[in-house]
Amino acid sequence: MGIVKIDNDLHEEVRRASAVMCRSINAQAEFWIKIGRLAEANPTLSFNDIVKMQLEAADAPLADLKVA
Repeated sequence: MGIVKIDNDLHEEVRRASAVMCRSINAQAEFWIKIGRLAEANPTLSFNDIVKMQLEAADAPLADLKVA
């Protein structure tokens, strides 16, 4: 585990987003870092494409997720 220094305003954004997304602050930051890294590596993919790709890689295709 490492320590990453980020701007206070960004930390506050992460904190607010983590509450909405029901993630810890660290989990939210890790999610944004992972998605950002994948977006840089795959500039032609949309956010939704990246999430779909990750769900499929985890054997959890979107077809299995249904809105109640």
